[in-house]
Amino acid sequence: MKQIENHVKGDFKASFLPTLSVRNGAAAVEFYKKAFSAEVLFCLTDPDGGVVAELSIDGVHFLVADESPEHENFSPDTLGGSTIRMGLVVPDPDGLAKQAVAAGAKEIYPVADQNYGYRLGRIKDPFGHHWEICRKL
Repeated sequence: MKQIENHVKGDFKASFLPTLSVRNGAAAVEFYKKAFSAEVLFCLTDPDGGVVAELSIDGVHFLVADESPEHENFSPDTLGGSTIRMGLVVPDPDGLAKQAVAAGAKEIYPVADQNYGYRLGRIKDPFGHHWEICRKL
């Protein structure tokens, strides 16, 4: 077996690349584009319509993929809720939260100054994932 060469050059820093498992990945990609002005970096669609896409919100990357129970990747719909909250730090959390709600998200609580040093609110997207949209005070 041929050894794969590592092409990392210069300073490399670890980062998170979360994957949001959803039902109806194509609709989720469209929602994130409207709600967060996300840019689609790539999108693969399998013959059955399943999607895996990498999106970027102002340089912050994440993946969206149709759930695949055979790989133990379940959507919040299947689980009956989400297991994590996505924290999205932006310059204008009030404006982005309103944009997300206008695109179809449900407001869990409005953006407000929190006693732990953030201006933060929470929304739930139509696919069951919770997003805390915030900035430091």
